[in-house]
Amino acid sequence: MTHTLVHLVRHGEVHNPEKILYGRIPGYHLSARGHTQAATTARAFTTHDVIHLAASPLQRAQETAQPFTEITGLPITTDEDLIEAGNQLEGLKIKGINSALWNPTYWPLLKDPTEPSWGEPYSDILERMWRAILNARDAAEGHEAILISHQLPIVCVQRFAQGLPLAHNPASRQCNLASVTSLGFEDNILTDIYYTEPAQEL
Repeated sequence: MTHTLVHLVRHGEVHNPEKILYGRIPGYHLSARGHTQAATTARAFTTHDVIHLAASPLQRAQETAQPFTEITGLPITTDEDLIEAGNQLEGLKIKGINSALWNPTYWPLLKDPTEPSWGEPYSDILERMWRAILNARDAAEGHEAILISHQLPIVCVQRFAQGLPLAHNPASRQCNLASVTSLGFEDNILTDIYYTEPAQEL
C-alpha cells in the first residue's frame, strides 16, 4: 500500500483592526503574530517528506505559505479551490453590540443556517476542497502535501471525514489559527484524520 499525507493548514492571524468579516475581500494580510504563527507551524514540518505545496489565492494564505517554501524548498501553487467561503456579510461587523446582524435588513440572509443562507453552501465548499485534496494526494503520492486554506473550508473537510453533518455551530469548530488537520490515505482510501496546533503557545 502507498501511504500519503495531505496536511490542511489554516492561515495565521490577520491584521483586522476594524474587526469586520473580511471573507474574500483582498488586501487583508497577516499581523506580526500571524507571521510568527506561520513560521512556527512551518518549522514543525522540517523533517517531513513534503513534495507539494499549495495555497488559497488570498493574501493571508499566500503569506502563511511563504515560510513553508523556505522549509520545503517548494514553490507555492495557487489553488482557487482552497479559497475562503463566499459570504454575503463580507465587510460588516457581525459580533458584539455593534453587530450589523441587529439590523432587520440582514435577517433574510439568516433564514437557514443549515445551508447556510448567507453564503456559499457547505456542500459546495466541501466539493471544491475535496477536489483540491485529491489533486494534492495524487501530486504527492507516497509522500506529503501541504495545503494552506481557511477555517470554514477546513472544518467542512473535518466534518465530512468524521461522518458528521456539514451544518454546525461555529462555536464548536476545532480549527485554530495556524493549526494543522492531517488526512492519511492508504492508496486512494482515507484512513486517518488528526489535528495539531504547532503554534498553540502563541
